[in-house]
Amino acid sequence: MSATTRTFTVRHVQLARALFAAAAALMITFSPDHSAAVGLSVFSGFALTTALVLVLSAWLVLPAGRRWPAVVLAIVDVAAGMASGVPAWRTEDLFFVVVCAWALIGGAVELIAGLRARRTADRTARDAITVGGLGLLLGVVLLLIPAGFSQPYAIEGAGEFVLTGIVLGVGMLGGYCAIVAVFLGIAGLTPRSAETAAGAAQTEDGAVGAAHGGER
Repeated sequence: MSATTRTFTVRHVQLARALFAAAAALMITFSPDHSAAVGLSVFSGFALTTALVLVLSAWLVLPAGRRWPAVVLAIVDVAAGMASGVPAWRTEDLFFVVVCAWALIGGAVELIAGLRARRTADRTARDAITVGGLGLLLGVVLLLIPAGFSQPYAIEGAGEFVLTGIVLGVGMLGGYCAIVAVFLGIAGLTPRSAETAAGAAQTEDGAVGAAHGGER
């Protein structure tokens, strides 16, 4: 099967990840409740669906020798998604521990993979570097939010409110998902140059060849 007849390519991986990130961003943005329960519920679905996309990319798109980042990221996503998927565990402390660890580990893995792939003509190396950097930034920002942070404020005509650490944390997660959705969406929809398309075709053909070789 040639690269032109494949039904799941790098472009589809980027668009699928963008879609799930956008869904998470919208759910957080339009939810009036930014509690740990809501934040972890949205994060759990986002992490598990992203893990599925990464598993499919390792199986159907990436050639042997270049599958390790997707596999490792999928494992991290599944672990974080499962831990945050238990309703009884959805506390503020768990939110910061799980999401921060997920962001730092996943961001580091994706950044390293992107830096290593930068030597090739693969345009996705730049995408991995950017998304990995955004993950690390999210992890650092969550680490900087003080434990027990609470700041009362008032809006004229609306009343008095309290800005808490968990509200900030869930908001930061929503912002991260929105930026990733826009970036990967643009990357997936951007026409590729001939050189980049040729490199992607070689990558995908290598994946097909490796799969056929394993069937012999």
